[in-house]
Amino acid sequence: MGEQIERLARFVVETSWDDIPETVRRHAKLVLLDTLGVILAGSEQPEVQQLRNRLIAGGGNGATVLARSSPATDPRTAALLNGIAGRSIELCEGHRYVSCQGAVQVVPALLATGEWSNRSGRETLTTLIVAYDLAVRIGACLTPRALAHQNGQAAMLGAVAAGARLRGLNADETSRALRIGATLVLTPSYTNAVAGATALNVAGGMSGFAGALAPDLALAGFEAQGDAIEEAFSRLVGDGFQAQKMNEELGKRWEISRNYFRLRACCNPIYAALDALEDAVAALRPVPGEIERIEVATYRFASVMRDQEPRNYFAAKYSLPHAAAAVVLRGNAGYGSFTEAMVHDPMIAALRRRVHVAEESQFTAVAPQLKPARVTVTLKDGRHATRTCESPRGDFQRPYQESEVREKFRELAGLVLTREGVSAVERAVDQGDRLNSIRELIELIRRYGAR
Repeated sequence: MGEQIERLARFVVETSWDDIPETVRRHAKLVLLDTLGVILAGSEQPEVQQLRNRLIAGGGNGATVLARSSPATDPRTAALLNGIAGRSIELCEGHRYVSCQGAVQVVPALLATGEWSNRSGRETLTTLIVAYDLAVRIGACLTPRALAHQNGQAAMLGAVAAGARLRGLNADETSRALRIGATLVLTPSYTNAVAGATALNVAGGMSGFAGALAPDLALAGFEAQGDAIEEAFSRLVGDGFQAQKMNEELGKRWEISRNYFRLRACCNPIYAALDALEDAVAALRPVPGEIERIEVATYRFASVMRDQEPRNYFAAKYSLPHAAAAVVLRGNAGYGSFTEAMVHDPMIAALRRRVHVAEESQFTAVAPQLKPARVTVTLKDGRHATRTCESPRGDFQRPYQESEVREKFRELAGLVLTREGVSAVERAVDQGDRLNSIRELIELIRRYGAR
């Protein structure tokens, strides 16, 4: 087995709260707060509610599903449902330099296992930081296949690391749990996204499920091959795995502090085009009916998100024409712009058909270090404006302010919690390292769920 994996397993087990810089601790609390809001809002999606009703009916207890009425069930089911909910509204954070939505795939296993095993807030936050680190570091070693979405891949092993630490596994047992987790890695496709296939979100939820399951498999005596992780990512679900860079600056470079947040409820590659569109519209100040055409030139990955007739709310999140129409007509691309009602709104549908997206080879050449887009808005009277954006707001060059992330949490959590509950949960996360048990945070969600 690789020494790199063994060293990373020891890091997960042995790192203490005192080993982590204060700035990283504070940032981890903000990541947890943001992810809680996303999970709570996602729990309102119809397919998530239906699945919850079906799975909870025969479930046990010990962990809480973060949803209206906050039902209790077994940790694996709770982690699965919370993971699916968090993935469903495309507002989860991600890593700036590695394709890894770490928090939304780690936090469900973290909360379910932490609640079930009655872990302290400090231990839970420490686990979030080290598990996020592991997910990103394994993801950085992976050469993904062209169509492979990162749901249920490297981040799944981050969830396993979280479950292993909170269950008290030692370094050898954690290594074995991680290698067992490699047999559970999934193969979701980006094609699911543009097709409106919400099954993609189940892949994200399965990370939480695996995070609660793999430690039990290790404790039960299941074995795994020594190079399970290297083989899985280099030959089975990926096209290469460069383990030698896995532990660069381990314990010095904290990956959770190199993340980005999202305020728009659509796929991140679309963001630069929306920034450019906002600037062009501000220059022209048109009435929507005056717009003749919106032309978008962007890099290859974003250019495929050109569907003018998305089939449902989820496909709309990967439709640049829909997002652009929402920005023009509603002034934003937030949570409320990607509902079924908005997909079928006749004014948005009409404007979508006037948005045309194409690849710009020069932009493709600089991606993904930059994610540029150029937008030209042409009016029926011939006036036009062109604007270019190299790096969107929210990315590493222009990060969102903490106040904006907190306001996002309040909006999303308010869909499920009372106003008093939103404030109480926010205070509890801010003081998370002082909680005797993470159950105190979960209890607030259960107590203040709006009926």
